[in-house]
Parts: sequence; C-alpha cells; structure tokens
Amino acid sequence: MVTGAAGFVGSHVAEAFADAGHEVLAVDALARSPAPELARRTWEQVTARPGVTGLEVDLAVDGLDAVAAADVVVHLAGRPGVRSSWGAGRAAAERDNVLATGRLLAACMERSVLRGVGDRPPTGKRSGPRGVRGRTPTRKRPARPLVIVASSSSVYGSAGHRPHREDDPLNPASPYAVSKVEVERLAGLAARDGLRTVLLRYFSVYGPRQRPDMAFHRFVEAALDGRPLPVFGDGRRSRSFTHVEDVVAATLAAAGADLPPGIAVNVGHPEAVAVRSAIGMLTGVLGVRPEIRREAPVAGDAARTWADPGRAERLLGWTARTGLAEGLADQIAWHRALRAREVRV
Repeated sequence: MVTGAAGFVGSHVAEAFADAGHEVLAVDALARSPAPELARRTWEQVTARPGVTGLEVDLAVDGLDAVAAADVVVHLAGRPGVRSSWGAGRAAAERDNVLATGRLLAACMERSVLRGVGDRPPTGKRSGPRGVRGRTPTRKRPARPLVIVASSSSVYGSAGHRPHREDDPLNPASPYAVSKVEVERLAGLAARDGLRTVLLRYFSVYGPRQRPDMAFHRFVEAALDGRPLPVFGDGRRSRSFTHVEDVVAATLAAAGADLPPGIAVNVGHPEAVAVRSAIGMLTGVLGVRPEIRREAPVAGDAARTWADPGRAERLLGWTARTGLAEGLADQIAWHRALRAREVRV
C-alpha cells in the first residue's frame, strides 16, 4: 500500500514496487492535492500499470479498511511545503500530516493477531496472473504491516559545520517542520507498542513530476518561457539535492530490510549545493543565460540542508548515485516532454 501515490515521490515508488513484481494498492485523496491537474494525470498513469489498483481515500476522515490487505505500508501522503504552512496553511499541515498519520498508524495497530498467508504471498509479490495468489496454508506471519513513514530534512532546521546525522537534536522552524516532528513522534510511539515503523528523512527531492511549487520546477518553467527565475533570497542557501530515483531506491531498500522499529534514516545526497550554483547548472543544460528575480526569503526556510547518509549506507546498502547535473537534465527532459504533449493535445 502506497499512500500519496498520485504525488511526486509516491507515484514513482508505486510504479517501482509494481515493476518489481509486487501487487500495489495506490491510495490518494486527489481533491486534497496542491497540484490537482498534475495529480490527476499522474494518478491515471500510475493506476493504469499492471499490478496497481487505485483507491481514492482521505486518510484524515475516511475508513481505512484497505490497510488490512497490506504487507507493507509506504506512507508518503501529506501536506508538503514550508512556505505554504504559515497562516491558514498550518491547519492543513496538522490535518494532512499529523491527523492522517495518526489514523493510519492506529489502523495498522489494530491488526494484532497472527493470520495465515494462504491468500497472499508473504512478500506481496504476484505469484501468477494478476488477481491470482499463491497458497501456503501452513505458514503464519504477523498481521501488522511494516510501515515506512516519509519525514523531512526540515525537522533538523539548518545544518552547521557538518552534515546532519539522525541522532542530532531536532529544531523545526516552520509549521510544516513541526508537523513532521509530530509525525515522527507518533511513529515512535507506535514502534514502542509493537508496530514496525521506519522513518525516512528525505532531503530536497527533485526530478520528473516535481510539484509546481518546488524550486527546480519553477526555475525550469521560467527558463523555458524566457522569464527570470524566481529565487527566494540571494541564492546562497544550499541543499542536499536528491534525485527521485535515488529516493525510490532507498525506499524500496527500507521495505526489504530488517531494521530496528522506529529508526530514522537520512535519504539525501551527501553534497550540499548552493541554489545559485544549481541555477548555473540548470541554465547551462538549457543553454540560456541565467536571469534572476529575487523574492523575499521564506520564513522558516533552512539556510542549509546537508545529509549524512552513513546510516543508510550501513543498513540499506544505499548511496545517492545521481549527480546534480545529470539529475537536472532528466528533470528538464520531463518538462519538455510535458510541454510537447500539451501542444499535441
């Protein structure tokens, strides 16, 4: 079960599980999406794949009986964005991150008895034609699923003289970051009550299907239109920009690993790159001269995010493999393909 499957990261994760031979229940509340047109288009693409079943569910209000079918729950749904979480956005972050996660964890906790695996392979993989499941009547497994919960580098606040490690103190500086700290607390409580939870702290994910409010999406669209690139602040802020394919690889590795319940793992590129340097790479790939339009800095936005991925390497065998120039070229190709498709339509 992948929540947020119409979203940026969730759609890639759902497709990757299906490509690996698993049966995937893709869950999303399209009406809650901050980018509804992109979400609907992505949803149709994801749910059309063999092995994927789509289910529209609002985790904050709807019944969560669908949890009963899952061996692994990858919880990627939520209300993203530091900038949009101030003011009226605070309530949306509380609802879609904290309330929804609490209800999902509670539904997973309710599966508390052992059950046979006769009607479903223990790995969740398809063992025959779609909809036909293997039978292993003598085996038992815990009814509670493994729950992988998406967190964020924003829980740390700004990095100092070294990259952030998972045991560093948390210092959230925005309502969004505060909501993610609370999500982590709920997952930790569930782990202490016997639910296997894993927290993945994603760092500045980019790539195809990135949301329109995110920096690289805004930069690429502006450059392709011949407009100045809108930059918050002076461009000196730096990020561990992490390509979505690397994030997907880490997420699938976590689903197959035997990790301590409640553990947090950084999923981020080890190099922090200044936004203005990234803009230089982006405009270089596009072959245009960079023109910048400065906008007011965003309250609560970290001066630097910087990942120490050592734990992910030790426990998951994972390292980020995509360099920024290569990843930006991939995202730019997606933007161009999207524009070409819209022209044909």
